[in-house]
Amino acid sequence: MFKQSHGSQNRSRNPTARLLFLLPLFFLFAAENPTPGVNIQFEVLPQSLIEQRLRVAPDKNSAREAELQRLFKEAGCPETQLTEQVVRRKGPPNLTCSLPGSTDATIIVGAHFDHVKTGRGVVDDWSGAALLPSLLQTLKSAPHKHTYVFVGFTDEEKQLGGSDYYVRHLGAERISRIRAMINLECLGLTPTKVWMHHADRQLLLGLLSVARGMNLPIEGVNVEKVGDDDADSFRHRHLPTITIHSVTQDTWPILHSTRDGFAAINLSEYYDSYRLIAAYLTYLDSALD
Repeated sequence: MFKQSHGSQNRSRNPTARLLFLLPLFFLFAAENPTPGVNIQFEVLPQSLIEQRLRVAPDKNSAREAELQRLFKEAGCPETQLTEQVVRRKGPPNLTCSLPGSTDATIIVGAHFDHVKTGRGVVDDWSGAALLPSLLQTLKSAPHKHTYVFVGFTDEEKQLGGSDYYVRHLGAERISRIRAMINLECLGLTPTKVWMHHADRQLLLGLLSVARGMNLPIEGVNVEKVGDDDADSFRHRHLPTITIHSVTQDTWPILHSTRDGFAAINLSEYYDSYRLIAAYLTYLDSALD
């Protein structure tokens, strides 16, 4: 969930907190995006598999980390590339799977797997975490120059604990290799959205180009009025980030409530988000240095 920031304790956590809804990005940036039609080729996984991985959301956070690890292995992540990072003595670790490229320039794709006690946390944020293995499986089928690092963050619901720890322990050399951090948060409620005000401009325009090329909707919904997300841990280190989500003013009350279950997901929209993100990650491999 988009967490209340440390320095903004006056921000409302009420479900009626204001979300700034913007026009479709096609209209906002058409004149500013010179990128021609995008030609992207990648292997799309069947919708049934994407749904299957979403449905298995365990209740306990420790079980969610274990299930995410199983899904990574199922998707073809080698044991040598699957790593747990202990964040605190009690509680599940961060989980990473690296997909090496021909260079060490890195694109990080992250989502948190932890959830609050109320509801099943399918939307917030098993919807994002469950896509990580599928995106890995999609990208590994073709050569790529960038190294993709897929990270399941723990403790997002505890002041971004997992992502903050991850970034603080990267070291200057590894940070210098990062070209982008793509954060997946609360997908499948509506057609794909992007937190525009917090997005790196190049990453944002690239997402628009891909969505336009695939004839998929993309809209901007800014949520800084209601808190932060794991991308903030990277943005505070001046790294380019973008958060892809599906939250609107109408769907916000579902988060952290008993309504956050599988029934809240629009499976067609969720699959479209998977296709868009998979294409976007493929595009970034050629668009970034």
